[in-house]
Amino acid sequence: MAAAPGSTATPQQMADAIRVLSMDAVQAANSGHPGMPMGMADVATVLFTRFLKYDAARPQWHDRDRFVLSAGHGSMLLYALLHLTGSKAMTGEQLSRFRQLGSITAGHPEFGHTPGVETTTGPLGQGLANAVGMAMAERHLNARFGDDLVDHRTWVIAGDGCLMEGVSHEAISLAGRYKLNRLCVLWDDNRITIDGSIELSETGDQLARFKAAGWAVKAIDGHDFGQIRRALSWATRQSRPTLIACRTAIGKGAATMAGSHKTHGAALGEQEVAATRIALKWDNPPFVLPEAISSAWRKAGRKGGRLRRQWEARLKAHHDNDQFLRAMNGELPSNAFEALDQQIVVQTAAQPTLATRAASGAALEAVFPWIPEMIGGSADLTGSNNTLVKGTLAFDAPDYAGRYVNWGVREHGMAAAMNGMALHGGVIPYAGTFLVFADYSRPSIRLAALMGVRVIHVLTHDSIGVGEDGPTHQPVEHLASLRAIPNLLVFRPADQVEAMECWKLALQSRDAPSAMALSRQNTPAARTEPAGENLSARGAYELRAAEGEARVTIFATGTEVAIALDARDRLQAEGIGARVVSVPCFELFERQPAAYRKALIGAAPARVAVEAAIKQGWERFLGEDGRFVGMTGFGASAPAGALYKHFGITAEAVVEAARAQL
Repeated sequence: MAAAPGSTATPQQMADAIRVLSMDAVQAANSGHPGMPMGMADVATVLFTRFLKYDAARPQWHDRDRFVLSAGHGSMLLYALLHLTGSKAMTGEQLSRFRQLGSITAGHPEFGHTPGVETTTGPLGQGLANAVGMAMAERHLNARFGDDLVDHRTWVIAGDGCLMEGVSHEAISLAGRYKLNRLCVLWDDNRITIDGSIELSETGDQLARFKAAGWAVKAIDGHDFGQIRRALSWATRQSRPTLIACRTAIGKGAATMAGSHKTHGAALGEQEVAATRIALKWDNPPFVLPEAISSAWRKAGRKGGRLRRQWEARLKAHHDNDQFLRAMNGELPSNAFEALDQQIVVQTAAQPTLATRAASGAALEAVFPWIPEMIGGSADLTGSNNTLVKGTLAFDAPDYAGRYVNWGVREHGMAAAMNGMALHGGVIPYAGTFLVFADYSRPSIRLAALMGVRVIHVLTHDSIGVGEDGPTHQPVEHLASLRAIPNLLVFRPADQVEAMECWKLALQSRDAPSAMALSRQNTPAARTEPAGENLSARGAYELRAAEGEARVTIFATGTEVAIALDARDRLQAEGIGARVVSVPCFELFERQPAAYRKALIGAAPARVAVEAAIKQGWERFLGEDGRFVGMTGFGASAPAGALYKHFGITAEAVVEAARAQL
């Protein structure tokens, strides 16, 4: 029932406002998911009016609680809450333009597109795993800056689909292991999926599952305001992460369709909407609220203002306020790269022969001590990935001050949680696994690129150079697959100097994630002359010029740059002018001015690219007639040197490819 003029709105009436706004927006778009917002309206009302620490007027307040709608298909729940609590951007007009081009009310919540949205959700389970990363970042920053500046919680609304996805298993296991008691998951236990009853595909005991992972669990009636309030209060007192199973009816409040799976992913229909208005005694037209309800919600949106102002006063008086703001704003220390730049000079002269994974480790040794926001880790491959800087303490309960996370064999959960850490702010996460296992991380890598967050993936064992472990561990299509993701910087450095340059670029990239493809096997130094600038920043550059007229241009990345240089010298010995172009990052090359790109590719009649991977993507450099020396299928189990000869990735093959064009 809508509140009468001059009266005070009840929690039920405030929840019904969410229901009506959600069904009206979905109906206007004739597209969307009204069932979940209507079902979880009661739980969300208690959370946003009684427990969530936020100030609607300052959605970027650093010490706000984070609210993650993991069940992103129910986006109208979040949009309705933002509108009701007084978000300036989330107007009634925006609600009426739900799912329309140019609106901020996208079909699924999008970080950076809509103020108040903490993360992009929709692929189920991702939000839950992001929230684990947010809770980790909160605890780490609390250890660094103290309760005065960092003291907040992370709340999640998740559905059955979120808990079915495999990433949820990795995420809840991590949260339990690290005792993230500032994390609370509100499970929309409505027993419904798109296809029908949950029993069609799931009979497991979720409470037992979470409890076994180290969580505190509780089951409640998700439509009983008293039970909801007491459960949320209980969650704030636990020493472990909490799961509250909220038994709800999907589409709660709908006149005839409440509890039906038909409310999940389609508009209710004009007749059902009209009947629901009557059942809820809601007389107002779409997107117009009774004043008493609107007033009650806006009061709830303002209640955190006092806490925010108190926090701002503490921040102003804090001895470390400049470092806190620098970290939260994503700015690097002024001296972040002093040691790294010095090492680039040293290594250019030293010309070491080593694996690029070892070169990456050396780069980390030169930057990690100078950038306190960096938090490293590995998916149980620390010694192979070279991601642990000597002397670094492990991130762990109870103090969380450590800067190295032992993620275990959980690539997907690791990648998703790193996204959450970056979204939270104040930390720069990086972690390692083998390049071939980027397939496990890919959904989260894609979302990092979509959101534009600074996350760095250290992906070692980047080719058939893995050797004896065989084709299961030898990536051949992975470089092309990752390069296909928009806004992902894929680096494949050739040696120590390029590895250091690429790390500098990845750390400077505030609006894009990075993937470092690094070798297991040793490779000789390619950069032997001082450059005076970061040549890798161009994406591609001439590493070795031709003697005389260039009749051949050889493009290469990573360990194959050494092969390209060998082939170039052989061609020059035959009197054929050849130049070598190193291509550490396709994406950065495409950002260069057209004139630079044209000049670098050049006009040599023969073009050859060499990379121990598939050809896809190299057409940009080779044109229609260029030749590619690389892989056309999967690898095999043998020593790395034997594999390169077996698959014809050799200097001789490059020379022959050049001759064939000439």
